[in-house]
Amino acid sequence: MTKARTMLAAFAVGLLTSTAALAGDVRIMWYSDGVEGAVLKDLIDRFMTVNPDIKVTIDNVSYSVVREQLPVQLEAGDGPDIARVTNLKAQSKHWLDLRPLVADAAYWDKNFGDQADWMRPDGSNQISGFMTQITLTGGYANKTLFDQAGVAMPGKDATWDDWATASKQVAASQKLPFPMALDRSGQRITAPNIAFGANFIGADGKPATLDAGSKTFISKFLGWIEDGTMSKDVWVSAAGSTYRAGADDFINGQVAFYYSGSWQVPNFSAKIGTNFDWVATGSPCGPANCTGMPGGAGLVAIKYTKNPKDVAKVMDYLASEPVVKEFSERTLFLPAHKGVVEKGLDFKTNDPQAKAALDIFVKATGAIADLARKLPGWTWSDTVYGAVVTRVSQAAAGEMKLDEAYSRIDADIAAKVKDSAL
Repeated sequence: MTKARTMLAAFAVGLLTSTAALAGDVRIMWYSDGVEGAVLKDLIDRFMTVNPDIKVTIDNVSYSVVREQLPVQLEAGDGPDIARVTNLKAQSKHWLDLRPLVADAAYWDKNFGDQADWMRPDGSNQISGFMTQITLTGGYANKTLFDQAGVAMPGKDATWDDWATASKQVAASQKLPFPMALDRSGQRITAPNIAFGANFIGADGKPATLDAGSKTFISKFLGWIEDGTMSKDVWVSAAGSTYRAGADDFINGQVAFYYSGSWQVPNFSAKIGTNFDWVATGSPCGPANCTGMPGGAGLVAIKYTKNPKDVAKVMDYLASEPVVKEFSERTLFLPAHKGVVEKGLDFKTNDPQAKAALDIFVKATGAIADLARKLPGWTWSDTVYGAVVTRVSQAAAGEMKLDEAYSRIDADIAAKVKDSAL
């Protein structure tokens, strides 16, 4: 995209989250998977009561706006003052260095240091922000449907094939549209790719071409879509690298097994309630391992802000131990704050299913493969995710053959790498 077109597109996005111009104004671009937007508003309202000279505006947007429109604004040198994003490393050149601005940089290093590299330029010690939560991909099963079908749920160390077989039996018995669903997300499909032995990082640190591990699972996945084992609708209902979750299908009892992640726990607790019993399963196993993909959403400061000191004050507040603890307990999120984790949490839910699911995800962190741990801080992860989801979706829709999808993925990634060097 030319510079002129980039600036025009940024203007077309509108003034929704344009950088605050007035002293004391701070705008936050925020998206929600569940109840976290309401919790944030409550916390920010309290902040403004104590800090009446700072007006904080929260722009609640869809995840697609963060993924597709925010990058255009950033390339034009515009955007909000603070944003909640998942594409952390690749866009790190746009983040403000908070190190000289926060009240106590050592506090940030101590409590958020483990994930700091996920969101800062390579080779720097920049404080860009903090993770609003640590996430891990994993599966969910509709226990009620399994029980009604008389099918035993696969147990510990069950494989992807085990879950496919059992889910098909449940779907046939309960007349479900699809046995399984997996989010339309490059990050989500990366977990089973790694479980099947995939490696994405070449010896030079740049993306490697698709290997046998990736191709084996992608081929299996597309086969499941073709024979109706896996929901096709989730993957062909959007274009490009647009994210689409299968959560509504699971909430509505339309699938037996759903692969998503830990962030869905509060969403399911709120929306499923007592409609049916559900459980977290961890990640199914492949020949190589049983890994999930770690990640999360980071709250970052944007370097184009006109009010950096006010932004730092808001970030210090939101990153403070009592606020992180309250936010995590109310949202049912796994916190990234080391001190909060060490002291423990009292998740604010009376839902035993939610508490059990959180325990499953905590235990699953012990099975994360080394490669899966590296990818969140790798510059090219989002490039790989975008190419994979785009071309796999096109193959799922019948727009191209499998071999062409593989070659297009490699070509898309290579083009991005080449462009970055220009």
